[in-house]
Amino acid sequence: MKKDGIFITQQIGAENDRERVEILLPEYKDLPYSEHYLNIKQQEISEQGFEILESGETFQPIKFSDTVALVWFAKIIEWEFPNFSVKSHLDNLYKIQEIIEANGAVEGRIHRFYIVGKKI
Repeated sequence: MKKDGIFITQQIGAENDRERVEILLPEYKDLPYSEHYLNIKQQEISEQGFEILESGETFQPIKFSDTVALVWFAKIIEWEFPNFSVKSHLDNLYKIQEIIEANGAVEGRIHRFYIVGKKI
């Protein structure tokens, strides 16, 4: 990138969907992308010769009020729900259904951050 060029990135953070992963796939304890935190990525970008102009990080709620919708979500985001299948995780899906029936939804958080940098 040329000097004074602007770099903008928005990333999914390390803790994205962890609450749902922990219920559906309790065998997966480690964060799959443990380096995906704002402070770590800012440091990496700075080390590549960028001045950080702006950045931010957020944790926002996400709710599923339907078990089928959560199954669809887990199947299309396979990197966050590795080796998920209805058959092998049926007991966990029953637990989720119980939570939905008791509380109206199963809740969690999404984790996002962004960085704007200028090449120096």
